[in-house]
Amino acid sequence: MNAPVNTDKKAHKVTPMMAQFLGIKAEAGPDVLLFYRMGDFYELFFEDAVKAAEALDIALTKRGKHKGEDIAMCGVPVHSSETYLQRLIKKGFRVAVCEQTESPAEAKKRGYKSVVNRAIVRVVTPGTLTEDTLLDARGRNLILAISKTLAGDYALAWADISDGLFHVCDVPETRLASEVSALSPREIVLPESLYQLPEFMAGLPLSGTALTPQPSTKFDVRSGERRLKDRFDVKSLDGFGHFSKAEISAAGALLDYLELTQAGNPVQLSPPQRRVASGFMAIDPATRMSLEIDRTQKGKKAGSLLSVIDKTVTGPGARLLSDRLARPLVDVIEINRRLEAVSFFETETELRSQLRRHLKEIGDMARAISRIALGRGGPRDLSTLGRGLKQGEQLCAVFARSPDLDIPRNVSLALKQLSLSDKGDLASFASDISKAFLPDVPMMARDGNFIAAGWRADLDELKKLRDDSRRIVAGLQAEYSKAADVPTLKIKHNNVLGYFVEVTPKHADTVLSQGAESQFIHRQTLGSCVRFTTTELAELDAKISGAGDKALALELEIFAEFAVRASAFSEAIRAAASALAQLDVQTGLGEWAAQYQAVRPLVDDSLAFDIKGGRHPVVEAALKKAGDAGFTANDCSLDASLKSAPRLTLITGPNMAGKSTYLRQNALMFILAQAGSFVPAESAHIGAADSLFSRVGASDDLSQGRSTFMIEMIETAAILNQATERTFVILDEIGRGTATFDGLSIAWAAAEHLHAVNKSRALFATHYHELTDLIENLDGASNASLRAKEWDGDLVFLHDVRPGAADKSYGVQVAKLAGLPPAAVARAREVLNKLEADHDGQKDSLGALPLFTAASAPSKAKPSEVELAIKALNADELSPRAALDLIYDLKAKLT
Repeated sequence: MNAPVNTDKKAHKVTPMMAQFLGIKAEAGPDVLLFYRMGDFYELFFEDAVKAAEALDIALTKRGKHKGEDIAMCGVPVHSSETYLQRLIKKGFRVAVCEQTESPAEAKKRGYKSVVNRAIVRVVTPGTLTEDTLLDARGRNLILAISKTLAGDYALAWADISDGLFHVCDVPETRLASEVSALSPREIVLPESLYQLPEFMAGLPLSGTALTPQPSTKFDVRSGERRLKDRFDVKSLDGFGHFSKAEISAAGALLDYLELTQAGNPVQLSPPQRRVASGFMAIDPATRMSLEIDRTQKGKKAGSLLSVIDKTVTGPGARLLSDRLARPLVDVIEINRRLEAVSFFETETELRSQLRRHLKEIGDMARAISRIALGRGGPRDLSTLGRGLKQGEQLCAVFARSPDLDIPRNVSLALKQLSLSDKGDLASFASDISKAFLPDVPMMARDGNFIAAGWRADLDELKKLRDDSRRIVAGLQAEYSKAADVPTLKIKHNNVLGYFVEVTPKHADTVLSQGAESQFIHRQTLGSCVRFTTTELAELDAKISGAGDKALALELEIFAEFAVRASAFSEAIRAAASALAQLDVQTGLGEWAAQYQAVRPLVDDSLAFDIKGGRHPVVEAALKKAGDAGFTANDCSLDASLKSAPRLTLITGPNMAGKSTYLRQNALMFILAQAGSFVPAESAHIGAADSLFSRVGASDDLSQGRSTFMIEMIETAAILNQATERTFVILDEIGRGTATFDGLSIAWAAAEHLHAVNKSRALFATHYHELTDLIENLDGASNASLRAKEWDGDLVFLHDVRPGAADKSYGVQVAKLAGLPPAAVARAREVLNKLEADHDGQKDSLGALPLFTAASAPSKAKPSEVELAIKALNADELSPRAALDLIYDLKAKLT
């Protein structure tokens, strides 16, 4: 019996191109979108096309069939692909870019139906971006690896491949979340063994972060060490520092992943620099969010501390300032070195202005050299390097004109990195760039026309030939127009015909009627025009095309030579870029200090915290912008080392009076000072804190099944379990999320624990007036309150902090300000008056604790007749009969 004929054989046949696509897609993996280059488009097929079309809101089409099913397809133009890449990356996708590695002409040499060879040249992920259009010029783009050894030791390795940064750090488990939060990576690489632990993942701050689990074998210490040695071409890592096994594990795994995303190409990073977690202030994720250091709680930069103090004028400077705010120092010596530099520029007004003018002319050298080293750079990147190095030299010249200046250490070190006087080869490189490249160059080398006249004689000749020939074309057009007697005759060019003569159909007969002696040769007839050529024009076309192609090839050759030279100077260039960023931060903070009347804090190793006339920088800036009244400055004084001074202050006062602002502004003093900035105050003495904790505001986490009160208790527990005497703590309304007695008990216990066990410097805001009595009985504690006054039935907030407890909550008045209906406000006043009257009469009808009502001492009742009789009694003189009579007598008095 004959086998049935497969009528769909053609439909099930896999074409050579589709076979190639499926093979490359298998290499990329199912969770990566494949941008498959086809001419001027990147095409996506099958499920990739469905996902991309939905994410990008572009048309989803079909192209042929595979196994009898339509093949879904969508595509994006190559010239605008970065825009689409950015949108896909922001939505959490990874994209493999597959390029044509040969031309169609080269493919045809292997056979008429040969498919152009293609290969993945790069996998684009959130942490591996290098293009300016995909990056935030003023923000970091970190990728982080987390490792854990068999001994239970954790380490982090992080990099920014856009500028070559590469750091490693051992981290105690208790600080893991704090360090990850400070770095705020775009992507985290971690072992699958950790990824599969729900309790571990729940402790990481992962908002907006892409996760990339890798096989645990990628974190092998020996493999990591070998990978690092090979990458940096060294026999030993000791020249970079002493690294732990956990650090080598994390760094090796990160390097492996980065090389995977670059399709095996070496990743251009600086040698790894070791950081010590204990050298930076620990700030947990909840505290970081509460204080809005670099982002508001809504995730926006505007309104954060960084947005207010950032006066930098370069992208690298802005990134460095953000780094410093995210991880304030603990080392007092280094803090004061930073402060010395800021103080210098705050005082030297004219010098600061000159430097800032020069800095504005400098591009992002660190990112430019990284793109060049990765083979993604262009003429504009080289121009940025030359301009930056030259500007750095001019900055040194500005200081040289004032030899009597007492230059601080950090400024002097930066200038040394910028000076080219002892770096002859680098100086020649910078000089050559300024000579070789035109002032206005294209971004891509393939666009050509970026080498200046005079750099290469052979290039000048080719350009002259090309340009002169173009002028000849203009002359020929006039000549042909006159000869053919066609005023509208044009000479045009395309890639198929080269140069040709074009006339409208109306004048075609005029050109053709010139007979056999006519110089015009017919080439093409279209509906809108007729095209001709001439022998002279064909010869000229060959000449022009050859000159243009040769000129472009020569410019690409020159660019490649400069790119090789730049890569050889990569570390020196990154050092210069770092120095410029430091000067930008120092002058920017000096500018901010001068504008906002900030002062240099005295930072030492004491446990003091003494602020005179402190202000909240963000609130003050918002008030100025709105044109409102100035910010009310307040003092704060704490000391954990002196018995005569409080280390814990309880803050009471009505809602809206400014308790939370007062708490936050004092916490921000530590961050600003230890980051190396002046602080908004009249004076400040700050003993450096090793950690900072904030429990301010209310939130919940419904995804984890956690209520607002549970979140509050988790954060409070973290504080009480980790705070030390070098910690600064701010707490607001602890215990208010539950029943009154429960909440008061928790707040009472937390205050006692902070005072007696943690012994931290702390500010504790509360509405539980009962706690003020507790504070009065503790040697190292004090009461303070924010004042408010009633005036003609309205409430006026004074926003000033004074010693002593508040005596009233003003809750009804605040409700009135909030817009509660008048009837509800009136009823609230009635209930309040009744409750206060009942409480005064010791008849608290609702059983609630009195809040913000000074507890009156119980009145001493008049003794009853029975009490007086017993008090006058001499029991030793009573006979049995007299005792019995006394009992009857007392019983009678009771009735």
